[in-house]
Amino acid sequence: MLTDVPNSVFSAFSFIGFVLVLIPFYWHLEAWNTGTCLYMGWTAIQCLNLFINSVVWNNNAINWAPVWCDISSRIYIGSSVAILAASLCINRRLYHISKVEAVVVTRQEKRRGVMIDLAIGLGIPFLQMILSYIVQGHRFDIFEDIGCEPFIYNTWPAYPLSKVWPLAIAMVSAVYSALSIRQFVKRKTEFSKFLSPHTNLTSSRYFRLMALAGVEVLCGIPLSIYTIYLNVTSFPVQPWISWEDTHFNFSKVDQVPAVIWRSNPVLQASLESSRWFTVICAFIFFAFFGFADEALKHYRRLYVFVAKCLGYESVSESKAPGSSVWKTKPGPVNVRGPLNITLPLHLNTHRRPQRDSDLSFSDRLDSVIILGDIDSFMDGHESKTDRPFSGQRAVMPSSAEPHPSEALELQWPDDHFIHVSSVPRHDLDAPLSVRPSPHISTIDIV
Repeated sequence: MLTDVPNSVFSAFSFIGFVLVLIPFYWHLEAWNTGTCLYMGWTAIQCLNLFINSVVWNNNAINWAPVWCDISSRIYIGSSVAILAASLCINRRLYHISKVEAVVVTRQEKRRGVMIDLAIGLGIPFLQMILSYIVQGHRFDIFEDIGCEPFIYNTWPAYPLSKVWPLAIAMVSAVYSALSIRQFVKRKTEFSKFLSPHTNLTSSRYFRLMALAGVEVLCGIPLSIYTIYLNVTSFPVQPWISWEDTHFNFSKVDQVPAVIWRSNPVLQASLESSRWFTVICAFIFFAFFGFADEALKHYRRLYVFVAKCLGYESVSESKAPGSSVWKTKPGPVNVRGPLNITLPLHLNTHRRPQRDSDLSFSDRLDSVIILGDIDSFMDGHESKTDRPFSGQRAVMPSSAEPHPSEALELQWPDDHFIHVSSVPRHDLDAPLSVRPSPHISTIDIV
C-alpha cells in the first residue's frame, strides 16, 4: 500500500521521476510533439514540487517558507488538470492522424496545431488556478511529511469550478482515444502508407503515444471519481453564502502533524494517492519512451561524447557502445637529448618475437650507417657485389617499414665494417647501455 511507504522513499522516487521524465524532452521537442512536451513539462514540475515539499517538511509542519507555499499550492492546482490536459492533446492529435489527414504540412498548419495544443495544455491549467481562488477558503495547509497543500472550501460552487475539471478532461480524452482506435481499425492500410514518409511520427511512436494516453485516461477517470466521492461523502458540502464568508480569515495556515492526518484513513488515502499519482505518471512515460529506438540513439551519442571528452575515440560511432572499438588518442613522444627532437608516435601492431641480445638487430635495412663518404661506399659496393657479405648489418628503425618483398639488401665492403657495440640498440630486449666505439670519426645516414 502507498500509505505504508516511508516519506524518504517517496522523496527519492519523486526526484528520480523528475529526472527520468525530462530525458526524452529534447528529441520530442525537435519532432514538434507539443502534447508530449507539455506532459513531460508538467509532470517534471510537479515531481520537483513534491520532492522539495517532502524534504523541507520531513518530520515537521512548521511554516518555514510561506511564499514558496503560495507558489507550490498554485502548481499543485494547475498540475491536477495539466497532465490530463496534455493527454487530451496527445489523443486529439492521434485522432486526426487516424483519419489519414495531414497533421502538419505547411509551417502555418504547424503553428496552428501548436497554438491549439498550448491553449489546451497551458490555458486550461492557468484558468483552473485562477478560478480555484474563488472557492479557496484560506491561504494553504501544511501537512507533516507532505508539505504545502491548497485548501478548497467544500461548497457546491467548488465542484464546477475546480473538482469536476479533471474528470471532464479525462472523459473528453477517452472519447478521442476511442475514436482514434476505431479509425485505425477501419483504415489500417491507408494509415500505414500515411505514416511511412513521416520520420517524426513512426508507427512505433504512434502506438506508444496511444498507449500512454490510454493509460492516463484509465487511471485519471477512476481517481477523479474517487476524489469527488470522498469530498461529497466524507465532508459536508457547505452552502455558498458570499465572497466575504468564503474568504474570511484568509491568511490562516493550518499546520497538521502526521499523527493526526494518518489517523484518518480517508484523508491519508487522499493525500498519498494524489502525490503518488504524478510520480507514477513519470515512470510510466519513461517506460514507454525511455527505451525507444530514438532514445537509444541519443544515449549512444551521449556515450560517444563523454568518451571523447575522457580522451577516447571510437572507430565506429554508428555501432552500439558495447560493440564499438575504443582506443586512446596517440600523442607525440618527446625524445630529450642533445637535439631535443619531438618525434611522432609510431604504433606497430605486429610485434616481432623476442630474440637474444646478440641477434636483436632488424633483418630489414631501414637506414644504413656508413663510415666515410658516400662515393667511396658506392664504388666499393659496385666493385664487390659478387663477394658474399660477411659482416653484420646495422639499422635504425624508421616510422614506416618497407614490405619484406621490397626490402633492399646492401652488402658492405670489408674496409667499412663497424663493430656491433657502436650501433644503438632499438628492440625491447636490448641492453640499456651501449659501449661507444673509439674508431668512429663520422657517421652519415642515408
